[in-house]
Amino acid sequence: MSRDGWLLFITCGVRSFAYGFLSVILGLYLDAVGLSTAAIGWIFTAALAGGAMMTILITAIADSFGRKTLLIVGAVLMAAAGWIFAVSGDPIFLTIAAIFGTISPSGKDVGPFLSIEQAILPQTTDNQHRTAVFSAYNLVGSFAGGFIVQSIVAYWFYLRFKTDLTALGAIFFGTNLLAAVSFLAAPAIARRFGLLNTMVFTHLPSNFLILLVPLMPNVELAVVVLMIRHLLSQMDVPTRQSYTMAVVEPDERAASAGILSVARNAGAALAPLFTGAILTTPSLGLPFLLAGGLKIIYDLWIFAVFRNVKPPEEKTQAG
Repeated sequence: MSRDGWLLFITCGVRSFAYGFLSVILGLYLDAVGLSTAAIGWIFTAALAGGAMMTILITAIADSFGRKTLLIVGAVLMAAAGWIFAVSGDPIFLTIAAIFGTISPSGKDVGPFLSIEQAILPQTTDNQHRTAVFSAYNLVGSFAGGFIVQSIVAYWFYLRFKTDLTALGAIFFGTNLLAAVSFLAAPAIARRFGLLNTMVFTHLPSNFLILLVPLMPNVELAVVVLMIRHLLSQMDVPTRQSYTMAVVEPDERAASAGILSVARNAGAALAPLFTGAILTTPSLGLPFLLAGGLKIIYDLWIFAVFRNVKPPEEKTQAG
């Protein structure tokens, strides 16, 4: 891998480290400064929708304006948003900062960083090593952000089982160690079964496990199911990124990654609007049931649409 590839690994690691800490405490922090559940949901939605908006704007001009420059611009905006969250409890200021600063309630990249970096990474290696590079890239991100978890999930554990912050940190550190294992396993499985098959048929069982989390009678069993789910849940990430970059033209990679990121984040942005309603009765576990059901539909749909589209290295193997 080239020098640029290693630089991307470092910047991803530093950024994910910050996102990881934020993801566990964001919902609890906003609750502590006096915001209602509905207001917290609106800020989460603003953050995800803002990430989608910034992704559209920045990735549309990334290839012509300069990817490096736009990564720097995005970093400055994120730093400014973090400062506003630290000093203000005003929901209007927090919403504006969330929109323009790509504050992430999910613990993952919601802005243009990921899309631009995905477009750059294939240029730092060859086709045969592309999936392994994406796997390592994502591993640098689950490791550096050791406490990564969706803020809504952490908030649900807090409401449902009265789980304190120390326990939440330990739980999600464990889940991400297992997610790291799934990142490492992805390239070998993809070489054996193909990128699309790895994406779909490791993701499906992980989504069935999501449905089981709220059905567990106590926090210990809920954590066990969540951890098993994370052991499978991340194999689709590097394989999906590698597959996408392989089947589009090099000069369309930034735009393609941006479109996919926007589609995912725009859909995710709608969910926090219903946070108040779905968390009113935590024992129902509606966030898990809705997420699991929708993700299963996504897996089956993507397989049906793309099952005959092969990346270059799989065409070579078939020939």
